[in-house]
Amino acid sequence: MTDPSLRDRAVQLYDAFTHEHRDRRTLLRQMTALAGSAVAAEALITGIAASPAAATIIDPADPRLMTEMRTGTQAGKPARAYVAMLKDTGKAPKRGVVLVIHENRGLTPHIQDVTRRLALDGFLAVAPDLLAPQGGTPADEDKARELIGTVDYDLALAQARAFADELRTLPQSSGKVGMIGFCWGGAFVNRMAVAGGIDAGVSYYGPAPAPAEATRVSAPLLLQYAEKDTRVAQTGEPWIAALKAAGKPFQAFTYPGVDHAFNNDTSAARYDKATADLAWQRSTAFLHRYLDR
Repeated sequence: MTDPSLRDRAVQLYDAFTHEHRDRRTLLRQMTALAGSAVAAEALITGIAASPAAATIIDPADPRLMTEMRTGTQAGKPARAYVAMLKDTGKAPKRGVVLVIHENRGLTPHIQDVTRRLALDGFLAVAPDLLAPQGGTPADEDKARELIGTVDYDLALAQARAFADELRTLPQSSGKVGMIGFCWGGAFVNRMAVAGGIDAGVSYYGPAPAPAEATRVSAPLLLQYAEKDTRVAQTGEPWIAALKAAGKPFQAFTYPGVDHAFNNDTSAARYDKATADLAWQRSTAFLHRYLDR
C-alpha cells in the first residue's frame, strides 16, 4: 500500500469490520470498491490483518524462561492462562506480577509472545484467556470476535481479580499486581482500574469508560493512544480530562502518525517499530515503578 490515503481508508474499513462486528462479505465488497479488484482487496486485507505466522519474537522454548498453559477455575467458572517467568538460579528477587489482557481475538500466539517479552523484562507474566468460560479462544479469529461480544463482563472482571489475588501470594511475587491490555484489553484495564484489584494499569488504545467513572479509579494508569485512531480518541480525550480533574495519578501519550494497534507486529500495515519500542519502554518502566519491591 504505497498510497497513504488508500492505506488509511483501508485501515478504517478493517477497523469497522473488527470493532463494529460487520461481516466479512461487507468488508470484501468495500475493499474491492476501494482497491479496484477482488485480488487487490484481498491483498489489502492480508496486509492489515494479524498474521499468526509472524507472532513469535521470543521462542516459546527460550531457555531463559519457564512457560506453560494452566487451566482451572476462577470465580466459579472455567479458567485458562498462559504463564511466563524467568528461570531463576539461586536467590531471585521478588517480581511484580503483570496480567496481560488480550485483544478481541482472544489469547492468540501474539499475546502469548507479548507475555514472554514481559517475563524477559523481569515480571511474572500471566495472560488469562477471558474466553475460557465460553470454551476458550478458537483458532478462527472471526469466531473469537463474535465470542468477545458475548463475554459476561462482570465475570471477566471477577476472574481477573481472582487471578490477581492468587498471584499476589506466590513466593516469587512482590505482592503487587499490574495489568497491561491492548485494544479490547486496553478497555478492560480501564474498567479494572475502576473496579479495583490491581496496583497499576497500562492501556494501549483502549476505549475508555464514561468520564464520571474517573473518581472511582484506584490504580495509577499509563494510557497509550494512536493519533490516527479517532474511534478510541472520542472516548480517550474526555477520560484524560476526567482523570486530571479527579486528581488521579496517570500518564497519557498520543503517538503521532500511527494507527490503532501500532504495537502489534503481526499486522504489517499497522505496526510501527519506533513507536512500539518507545511505548514498550514507557510501559515496562511504569510497571517496574509500581510493582517492584
